[in-house]
Amino acid sequence: MNSGQKNHALPPTYSPAQIAEALDCSEWWVKEQARRRRIPFIRSGSGYRFTKSHVEEIFHILEERPDHVNVSEEQGTLPRRRSQARSGVPVVHLRARRPRRARNAA
Repeated sequence: MNSGQKNHALPPTYSPAQIAEALDCSEWWVKEQARRRRIPFIRSGSGYRFTKSHVEEIFHILEERPDHVNVSEEQGTLPRRRSQARSGVPVVHLRARRPRRARNAA
């Protein structure tokens, strides 16, 4: 095979920039997720590459489904938040600190 010809039997691959455009995110984010092994990819000499099946799997990984919340039909309201997590461990309520510049100015 001539080095100028491409093997059309192989599936096409996509660059991180193309994936970022499809996901409406930054190219850096796509590369970072691949580097941390959070999304599937192919490592080639030119960096990260993605096949169509990788892209489909990435969409499934990033997909979020709504929680099934039991809504009381009689009241029409959502159940109250529980003070404990499902595991029985108390939930820690966090409070924001004042910014350093505000603390230093006082």
